[in-house]
Amino acid sequence: MIKTMEWRGNILVLLDQKKLPNVIDFIACYDYRRVAEAIRTMEVRGAPAIGAAAAFAMVLGYKEIRMHGLSGTDVLKKLEEIKRELIDTRPTAVNLAWAVNKIWNAAVNANVNKTIDAVDFLENIAIKIYEDDISNNIKIGHFGAELLPSNATILTHCNAGALATCGWGTALGVVRQGYADGKIKMVYADETRPLLQGARLTAWELEQDDIPVTLITDNMAAWTMKTKKIKAVIVGADRIALNGDVANKIGTYGVALAANALNIPFYVAAATGTFDFKMTSGISIPIEERDGDEVRTFHGQPTSVDNVPVFNPGFDVTPHELITGIITEYGVLTEPYEDMIRQLARKMRRSSND
Repeated sequence: MIKTMEWRGNILVLLDQKKLPNVIDFIACYDYRRVAEAIRTMEVRGAPAIGAAAAFAMVLGYKEIRMHGLSGTDVLKKLEEIKRELIDTRPTAVNLAWAVNKIWNAAVNANVNKTIDAVDFLENIAIKIYEDDISNNIKIGHFGAELLPSNATILTHCNAGALATCGWGTALGVVRQGYADGKIKMVYADETRPLLQGARLTAWELEQDDIPVTLITDNMAAWTMKTKKIKAVIVGADRIALNGDVANKIGTYGVALAANALNIPFYVAAATGTFDFKMTSGISIPIEERDGDEVRTFHGQPTSVDNVPVFNPGFDVTPHELITGIITEYGVLTEPYEDMIRQLARKMRRSSND
């Protein structure tokens, strides 16, 4: 499994996912601006991965501020500007804001407690965000695999694998564990237009691990579910509201509707950093709209009338009533979601206080 990112103290090295699967190339980010650009342009993508990358970007930003001789409240003022710049790069995925605010709050604490070595303190928190994501994904994989029947055929949308996380993956973490347990015989991967994360990334990841995968176009998903005896749909998430509504890559809502019509279990796999406990429902989730050229062109070649208007939302919201279960590192949540998500928040608070 190839690494999504590697922290080298003063450099964050990112795998350039825009070049996959044809070219394996890496980006050396020496400052927070280059990390922000990588997040914005989707050279690094996937909610957990951009959260961890942004955490390391905050560390790079803090080091740069200190190199310029700033101290005290001036440091925090400049770091807050960096925080806002990073959050603005991708507004839908809550992991990004969660990770950036975690580093920001630590910086505020370090500023109050003068005995703390802030550089090491912040760096260790960013590393823990990275390491925790991998261990949480492995737990998600085990909980999710228990839900699968034997000899299962699975469908997934977009990429929620090692490339979208710090390692192992959420939806694909379930697939990996299910395959290791001998439960999965085939995975159908939606191509995921317009940037083809399913075709370029999911199919490539699964082939790298010798997990059987069949690629389909997005508009084949419902018919594939009906004719290929799909036993479960498993996707990732970019933000989960308090009532269980889930924002994920555009196209997820349509897949959920088809699964519901065909009585196929529809699971969302996501670590707790993806939950927005302050957002009551999915109607309030900000949906990123991307450049129309992503739709008007394909590999740089025009595929439509020049300058035709394009509606290009990067995400959609699947209502909680279409979701069979949300698989987390704490276990599987089911209806009533709001009650279970509130219980989850309490568990997280107790865990952080231990």
